[in-house]
Amino acid sequence: MSIFRNVVFVAALAGLCAGILMAAMQAYATVPLILEAELFENAGGGHDHAAEAAAPAAAEQAVAEAEEEEGWAPEDGFERTFYTVLANIVTGIGFGLVLVAASELAGGIRNWREGIFWGLAGFAVFTLAPGLGLAPELPAMPAADLATRQVWWIATVAATAAGLALIAFRRTLPLALLGLALIVVPHLVGAPQPESHDSPIPADLHHSFVVAVTVTNLIFWVALGMLVAMFRQRISIPAGEARESLA
Repeated sequence: MSIFRNVVFVAALAGLCAGILMAAMQAYATVPLILEAELFENAGGGHDHAAEAAAPAAAEQAVAEAEEEEGWAPEDGFERTFYTVLANIVTGIGFGLVLVAASELAGGIRNWREGIFWGLAGFAVFTLAPGLGLAPELPAMPAADLATRQVWWIATVAATAAGLALIAFRRTLPLALLGLALIVVPHLVGAPQPESHDSPIPADLHHSFVVAVTVTNLIFWVALGMLVAMFRQRISIPAGEARESLA
């Protein structure tokens, strides 16, 4: 039980620190771009203003229905910042648990170099591979059905993780080829796409957002791997016992 508790403690500490780092990077790199995109969204995007002027009651009803569908959202300012930081911390701890569990089953992260390796693997699985089919989206951008996108995202993450594991830990040509096939198949199937890609968001703004999200996630995952290595060294976790406890 103490081994399991130490594993959770390492993941929580590393995830907390990485989540705070991610929140700080987002405040500088991605939040300004989101706020800029919201200006285009609030300005009406591609709506037909002449039609709205001819039928104000219908326009007001559409706005009310849209607000009802969106549900509750935090107010701009401190409340929005607080919930953003909290979400990043919770996400960081969750990814920390995944990273620690996977690495302990493989023998544990023994130093910062292995931490970087595992962090890059996490980035490839959870950011790079899904992002090749489903790029990060700004407000007012068109998107395919949410449920369909979630199914494709989960399948891509699972296939990429399994493929990398076969390539890294099974080191035989047939299994390496199988791993490569698992990584490629979701992209051959293709991610679900919206009926139209028309958007009021400028292309250069979206490009900047995709770059910012990718870079911040890369730094997050590398930092998470290194933090796991650092805390694991301070909180002794015998690799064999940890593997048995998690198996």
